[in-house]
Amino acid sequence: KWAMLRRKPKLDKKVAITVFSFPPDKGNVGTAAYLDVFGSIYEVLKALKGNGYDLPELPESAEKLMQEVIHDATAQYQSPELNVAYRMSVAEYEEFTPYSERLQENWGPPPGHLNSDGQNLLIFGKHFGNVFIGVQPTFGYEGDPMRLLFSRSASPHHGFAAYYTYLERIWGADAVLHFGTHGSLEFMPGKQMGMSIDCYPDSLIGKIPNLYYYAANNPSEATIAKRRSYAETISYLTPPAENAGLYKGLQELSELIASYQTLKGTGRGVPIVDAIVEKCRLVNLDKDIALPPEQERGVAAGMTAEERDNLVGLVYRKLMEIESRLLPCGLHIIGKPPTAEEAIATLVNIANLDREEDNLLSLPRIIANSLGRDIEDVYTNSDKGILVDVELLQSITLACRDAVGALVKEQTDAEGRVSLVSKLNFFNMGKKTPWIESLHAAGYKNVDPEPIKPLFEYLEFCLKQVCADNELGALLRALEGEYVLPGPGGDPIRNPDVLPTGKNMHALDPQSIPTTGAIKSAKVVVDRLLERQRTDNDGNYPETIAVVLWVTDNIKTYGESLAQVMWMVGVKPVPDALGRVNKLELLSLEELGRPRIDVVINCSGVFRDLFINQMNLLDRAVKMAAEADEPLEMNFVRKHALKQAEEMGINLRQAATRVFSNASGSYSSNVNLAVENSTWESEAELQEMYLTRKSFAFSSDNPGTMEQDRQIFESSLKTAEVTFQNLDSAEISLTDVSHYFDSDPTKLIGSLRADGKKPTSFVADTTTANAQVRTLSETVRLDSRTKLLNPKWYEGMLSHGYEGVREISKRLVNTTGWSATAGAVDNWVYEDVNGTFIQDEEMQKRLLNLNPHSFRKIVSTLLEVNGRGYWETSESNLDRLRELYQEVEDRIEGVE
Repeated sequence: KWAMLRRKPKLDKKVAITVFSFPPDKGNVGTAAYLDVFGSIYEVLKALKGNGYDLPELPESAEKLMQEVIHDATAQYQSPELNVAYRMSVAEYEEFTPYSERLQENWGPPPGHLNSDGQNLLIFGKHFGNVFIGVQPTFGYEGDPMRLLFSRSASPHHGFAAYYTYLERIWGADAVLHFGTHGSLEFMPGKQMGMSIDCYPDSLIGKIPNLYYYAANNPSEATIAKRRSYAETISYLTPPAENAGLYKGLQELSELIASYQTLKGTGRGVPIVDAIVEKCRLVNLDKDIALPPEQERGVAAGMTAEERDNLVGLVYRKLMEIESRLLPCGLHIIGKPPTAEEAIATLVNIANLDREEDNLLSLPRIIANSLGRDIEDVYTNSDKGILVDVELLQSITLACRDAVGALVKEQTDAEGRVSLVSKLNFFNMGKKTPWIESLHAAGYKNVDPEPIKPLFEYLEFCLKQVCADNELGALLRALEGEYVLPGPGGDPIRNPDVLPTGKNMHALDPQSIPTTGAIKSAKVVVDRLLERQRTDNDGNYPETIAVVLWVTDNIKTYGESLAQVMWMVGVKPVPDALGRVNKLELLSLEELGRPRIDVVINCSGVFRDLFINQMNLLDRAVKMAAEADEPLEMNFVRKHALKQAEEMGINLRQAATRVFSNASGSYSSNVNLAVENSTWESEAELQEMYLTRKSFAFSSDNPGTMEQDRQIFESSLKTAEVTFQNLDSAEISLTDVSHYFDSDPTKLIGSLRADGKKPTSFVADTTTANAQVRTLSETVRLDSRTKLLNPKWYEGMLSHGYEGVREISKRLVNTTGWSATAGAVDNWVYEDVNGTFIQDEEMQKRLLNLNPHSFRKIVSTLLEVNGRGYWETSESNLDRLRELYQEVEDRIEGVE
């Protein structure tokens, strides 16, 4: 089939573009991570038509294209769900799907009730000449995820199998293009790798060449697509991360602080501080900042000038944290070059990091050095709210943006887009470069030009890479049966070698992590975590931390979270002469300087697939700590393992089992499916799903199998006082995807503990040079302020119309997941969502007109969180939501 792509004329080639709809709903067709799917498909169709493929006249816009795929008014078959492209009889299905009998154990005889009219199997989509745009059927268990707990052999449903049978055996596709991150094919049951004829990904994809547009920042799941569905991936860029900015009351608070800075030496300084305190309460910052008691009005008069400065500094620091939070604005369209502003946003983030491997200092460090300051001290003092350094850091941040902007403006065309980058003149006969002039204009006249020169040469190289997009070119080559240039995946900010996009992605050598740099960074994060926990826990160390490990962040950071776990238990990874990490060294208690912390490590299913060697290292590290003959008050791993060994009648090494994941070929706890589809009755039901699916233990003593060991899993979780996860990139945070809450055991641990105490939950954010450790609630609040409730974010999304409404709905549903698993969402978040998207009549109408199905989901989600007790609001708000739900239902059903 691949060889045929080289020989077959373009005019005769059939290409099946497959889009996803998750959760299953007409308002979710075209789901993909940070991709404008239909806008991108429109660009792909234009490119195919221009290159000689058989396509008719295209619809006049991406919006019209989407409408034809979802529901074509002239279609032969009408459907209340989606446009039906083909009806497959049961006889035809069974003839061309030899493995269909195996599906009957779970789904009964065909056609079943999914993608079916009761007699035939339905293929949803639309033909455009020799291109078919089809909608991949959903996994099938979304409406009843509890079935997966009791199913001995999960499988795709008949409708899912029929879709791929249609592509290969009936329509005769020469290639399939899966469009965006990600679908369900590669996660179907079967072996982790090395597919056989009995593995469903192999049965489904058959012999069709599989091309896959995959987000460049997600090499881990792209690797699964390659291993399990034979995909040739083509990376696409995620939208550049920009500063979140301030809005509404937060902007007003910023203006009050500016007034205080100007007038604090006058009699007006005191009342301004009182106004700042009041405004903080109005914008719900009182949980993030230690404010004076609410009953004490006019407290500023009783403060010293230093105390007023410190209070204002804390508020200013929190505002700057919100304002400078990186977020992707809008969605990416395949093949579209960046605007100048988008290029600046990307390069500023690249310039903010030291790059030791390239001997490059970050721009903030160069500026701080010119003042005789260490940027790390500035970061630390700013975090403490010391006003002078909060102001300095903000000044440095603005100066960096202006300097990088001066570089990009040299390469910007009349339309505001970056043109082909010409070599900049770094040797302009003594004339200052625009970026040096910019720094001087900002007041930094003593910056050293020596470290700036190589940094800006590097930034110029990165600018070329950002603009050298090859996303469409790579697809056209792949459809000709040619090679797609390979390249690494990951965060383009940390690793600009990810650019340009349009590459066949690979990850990294798993035996090379954690690297020395990752170990160094990990120590900083763990020390901050323990310091933060001790501050809130009367100076006591936590005895056990429940950690979630993701493969993507370990690829991007070269093993930071792996190294974090090892530092918790006091074990040092030791690389050999080739840089491979196979040896471990137990640090002495003297060198560690604190007790060894016990851990319960839950690895994602993808981590299990890609990093089995690292699971081996982790298990060995924990068992080394458990076997160390040390005082129990200084070795919590040994303390707990000895007790478990006695209670369970097992040996110490068995009792020290701490590395868990899903069963082979299984992914996630499915808590996310239940939350997304509102198919759960109680939190206890969600917790049972987690315990059942995530309790498969790994042992380095028997590495070939992973058997379920729920007893030791629960026993270990009972001692946890802290839960912990990492954020690794600006694009994906806690409410952007469902994976994070799907793996969170916070409320579960509270239900297991004898004292019923919910553990403190922390999140490490290493997306900037100044790594932060925040509580889960703080992070959810920050996410809500900078994304869901931020006009800059939601207007950027709504500029993409239908797909933008879906993105808003998705963030709200993911936010509710944190209420369900951790109780981490404040009431005001839901109240402000209601105020922003429901009470604003103009906004309400926009959402309804753009995507009524996703707007209905927003309304129903708000009603659901109230019904579950997560949101208290007025009866008038609830009445309006109920009325609105009925109005939207009527609109969707066509009732006037």
